[in-house]
Amino acid sequence: MALISLQDVSLGFGGPRLFDDVNLQIERGDRIGLLGRNGMGKSTLLKLLNGDILPHEGNVARQQNTRAAYLPQEVPQGLSGRIADILATGLEAVDSSKLDDEQRWQRQHQVDKVISLMDLDPDARFEVLSAGLKRRVFLARGLVYDPDLLLLDEPTNHLDIQAIDWLEDFLKRWDGTLVFVTHDRVFLQKLTTRIVELDRGNLYDWDCDYSTFLQRKDAILSAEQAQNATFDKKLAQEEAWIRQGIEARRTRNEGRVRALKKLRQARSERRELLGKVKMQIGTENRSGRLVLEAENISYSYSYSAQGGVLAAGDGGESNFYSYDDKTIVRDFSTTIQRGDKIGIIGPNGSGKTTLLRVLIGEIQPQQGEVRHGTNLDIVYFDQLRSQLDESKSVLDNVGEGRDTITINGRSRNLMGYLEDFLFTRDRVRAPISALSGGERNRLLLARLFARPANLLILDEPTNDLDIETLEVLEDLLLDYEGTLLLVSHDRAFLNNLVASTLIMDGSGDVKEYVGGYDDWQKQVELIPASPVPASQGKPPKPASTTQTESKADSKPVVRKLSYNEKRELEELPKRIQMLEAEQHQLNVKMEAPSFYQQEGTIITQAVNRLQEIHEELSRAYHRWSELEG
Repeated sequence: MALISLQDVSLGFGGPRLFDDVNLQIERGDRIGLLGRNGMGKSTLLKLLNGDILPHEGNVARQQNTRAAYLPQEVPQGLSGRIADILATGLEAVDSSKLDDEQRWQRQHQVDKVISLMDLDPDARFEVLSAGLKRRVFLARGLVYDPDLLLLDEPTNHLDIQAIDWLEDFLKRWDGTLVFVTHDRVFLQKLTTRIVELDRGNLYDWDCDYSTFLQRKDAILSAEQAQNATFDKKLAQEEAWIRQGIEARRTRNEGRVRALKKLRQARSERRELLGKVKMQIGTENRSGRLVLEAENISYSYSYSAQGGVLAAGDGGESNFYSYDDKTIVRDFSTTIQRGDKIGIIGPNGSGKTTLLRVLIGEIQPQQGEVRHGTNLDIVYFDQLRSQLDESKSVLDNVGEGRDTITINGRSRNLMGYLEDFLFTRDRVRAPISALSGGERNRLLLARLFARPANLLILDEPTNDLDIETLEVLEDLLLDYEGTLLLVSHDRAFLNNLVASTLIMDGSGDVKEYVGGYDDWQKQVELIPASPVPASQGKPPKPASTTQTESKADSKPVVRKLSYNEKRELEELPKRIQMLEAEQHQLNVKMEAPSFYQQEGTIITQAVNRLQEIHEELSRAYHRWSELEG
């Protein structure tokens, strides 16, 4: 029996139904990625599975004693106290006075086990944690309950890349059933075994990973468009016939008239595929070849700490505080030229936003100099969306009193421009407070792109955007001829866009690497590990002055290969040749459209084997270099 089964479930809150007679079975061990455009009901479906809401029609059947834990998109406000105490609230509410010593010990043991598993400090205060750590604590509170089913709504939102990597690794090792909503395409590809998509009231179940889903989805949409085109053509022909009036009535073809009425009814009930966001960026003025140049810049700020709580050093109660400096950037130099696309990566709190503000001149460096090129038009996307005026409507935030806007010399009606960003005519007069996170992001993009820009600064632009909108933004930025500085935790977004990456580690050092996120990771893997300091490992044996001098003066000794190593070196080229031949054969097979019409298990095996070959080749080439060197 399935853990949870949805049977002919319908649900709506005015307007078209979110779910229209949908069915779904969640089996033990499933790892389901839940997809759909903003507003299609993904979060509502998670609440339905968790039992927080009931369907208007149909039935939700649960296997007896099934335990579910739900992590909402936003961590609830008002939580405070020690992490250990917050985790304990995840256990079933039972009067502790009615528990015996053994039961109390078991409950405490469960809390301690999850604290260790999630690498948390039991005595840390929840209210002073970063957004990423708060989400980890909330996830831990659900896991204390030892759930069979874990429901996660945008678990990577506001997490830095390091935290996302940790979460991925943890969920891979967790042996329960998982249903999650995310816009992170790498996260989806690594974790899903099934894709469930919500689209216009229907639910589609795809037994495959994310990359295979994309290919199959394209084929389905093409078939749907062809079917709709055939339907619309027939409807147009019948409408032309009925407009003949007296001639049509003379035929007394009442059956044809009834058929036309059914066609009209079917057309009125058809829910069209939501259009894609249409974006363009005005680049009326071209910047100079040099956009900006930073030379040996440094910046730090002071903070005050009391019991581990960071607070502004405002001078109050100074006898209780110790003051320290937080170095954001130290002795950093870079040159950015017209057309460069640069990513910035670093853990939360490392100072990525501060570095952006220093580079564009909002903050002056304490040492060094930042020089700007000529003719710069700077547009800045603020991750906190503070540029949006909460007291104004969607229309007023973008129009700022205008009825038209001009982009690349062309005048646009403001209403039509906002429709390009999927704001309907009844939505454009809504206050900002009524908008979802995804709508706010789209609104800020609409506001910023209405202005000419040859230097685009985007600070976490992908939060809350659905995958379709994210991909439209990605395509737009790929074609953008201006200069781009991008802070993001979306690894696929970085890989597809940037040509170089600035890495901030929180210590003040900023290092530049060629390529995106994956390129940085590969380059880091090639850097030899630093020697372990004596304080962290075994103390080195003392060496005499004579020994030290003789080592310094001597030439490097070339190590002779053993018999087995010689044999290994001889066999490596053959091994590499075989792997490359297999890799080529697999790539040829996977390029054929018929390949994706096979069973999902066959496709998955081929994808996994291709990844294994890639890893084996990397190891073989590395070993070849070792033996020949």
